[in-house]
Amino acid sequence: MRSRSTGAVRAALAPDTAATPGPEAAPAGATEGRAPAARPAPLAPGARFFPSLAAVYRAQLSRARVARIPLLFVATFQSVGIMILMRGVVDGGSEARAVVAGSSVLVVAFVALNLLAQYFGQLRAGGGLDHYATLPVPPASVVLGAAAAYASFTLPGTLVTAVFGCLLFGLPMGGLWILAAVVPLAGAALAGLGAALGLLAPRQELATLAGQLGMSAALLLGVLPPERMPALIVWARDLLPSTYGVEAFARTFEPEPDWAAVALDLGVCAAVGVVSLTIATWAYRRASVR
Repeated sequence: MRSRSTGAVRAALAPDTAATPGPEAAPAGATEGRAPAARPAPLAPGARFFPSLAAVYRAQLSRARVARIPLLFVATFQSVGIMILMRGVVDGGSEARAVVAGSSVLVVAFVALNLLAQYFGQLRAGGGLDHYATLPVPPASVVLGAAAAYASFTLPGTLVTAVFGCLLFGLPMGGLWILAAVVPLAGAALAGLGAALGLLAPRQELATLAGQLGMSAALLLGVLPPERMPALIVWARDLLPSTYGVEAFARTFEPEPDWAAVALDLGVCAAVGVVSLTIATWAYRRASVR
């Protein structure tokens, strides 16, 4: 298959002598003894999607491990501080479950939404997209690799926050395994949104502002119990993809969890993640050609 595609490339690049004759015909035997004209070298095949995705993921994870550990500590400390403050207002029940679940997912929002928006905004402003554009990698692998690295990097902070919240509010820890599904699915939705905000913002400062506003929305709409919110705010809460991850996690604290509702909430996160990452890939192509 590769030899056929290489032959097609060579045929496409080869000069069409029959359709474009020279200025005058060469006499017979004039070309004898001459070296044959060199054909253009075949184009190198583009890198496949999954190897490119793995390479970008490893590179971004290595970079995040060095540069983002202090910020991850800040995100975890911030979520723990919010739960301590809410402990004086919320005693238990559904409100305590909402606070613990929302604070845990807030770590994902801080890294996957806020930091990723800043990263792609800085990458676009500093000309880093030009570097990726010269590499023979699919645009989707760049976006998905960076998003996956930032989302997976949030798992330790989310787990620490959830364990602390369970101890603080006296909640059971038997459902913490659901974080293995909540973090990647909610992280994919938020990371795609953060990447799209960073790539579509015309200036780096606006990308940073958009990431901060998105994290603030995740804080207000995800951590505060919905029972105490006005109806208009509850409707706006349904538009934020991270709240579905919060609901899925909060349901596992119930004595008899509704697993069908948990699966539905996670399915919404997955669907929004596909859409947001597709938009981020389109935004990457749009920004790299400028």
